[in-house]
Amino acid sequence: MKYKRILLKLSGEALSGNGGDGSGINPETLKLFSEEIKELNGQGTEVAIVIGGGNIHRGVAGTTKGMDRTTSDHMGMLATVINALALQDSLEREGVKTRVLTAIEMREIAEPYIRRRAIRHLEKKRVVIFAAGTGNPYFTTDTAAALRANEIDADCVLKATKVDGVYDKDPMKDSSAVKYDRLSYIEVLQQGLKVMDSAAISLCMDNEIDIIVFDVFEKGNIKRVVSGEVLGTVVTK
Repeated sequence: MKYKRILLKLSGEALSGNGGDGSGINPETLKLFSEEIKELNGQGTEVAIVIGGGNIHRGVAGTTKGMDRTTSDHMGMLATVINALALQDSLEREGVKTRVLTAIEMREIAEPYIRRRAIRHLEKKRVVIFAAGTGNPYFTTDTAAALRANEIDADCVLKATKVDGVYDKDPMKDSSAVKYDRLSYIEVLQQGLKVMDSAAISLCMDNEIDIIVFDVFEKGNIKRVVSGEVLGTVVTK
């Protein structure tokens, strides 16, 4: 494997399945992800995951309906914990030892996030799921993924999406959209490409952590990316 330790960023919408309405949790999709993560874990790759909560509640969306942004973001953080527990359960049914670490303390159901503890879990070949984002409102789970990747010294960030890379336009809406194979962090920021939010891109740029954007619904893609196969779009220095 090309990468020894990875940070996989899964959106909440991804858990609802491909072709769904982006809400709820699809058990078959959970099983698909769990099987692929199990294979990676079994081959010695240390896997950390940051999971979103958009399938249950999205903080920004709540504000458009008149909610207080901080309250809405806190609800979104709790949604990520629900998704993390669902993924943990699915992984453990596959026989993978897993730990959920949350940025907001809730000791009865998950461990509080402590950097050294997270690294120790990874060294013991446990899959670590980071929940509750950064623990702060106004920061997305993309930013949480970039932050945790830096903190645990991950080799790269794998941004799992429904499309096979980064395009200059939305490929779902415009058939003339052109796919990029490789981009620099600066190009992403200057062109306003929807890879991750600007805070996440800047964090990865400052510490030279590659971001690989790929289609997670193509079976075997996670392993292909980790093994070094050229896939999706690579955002690098």
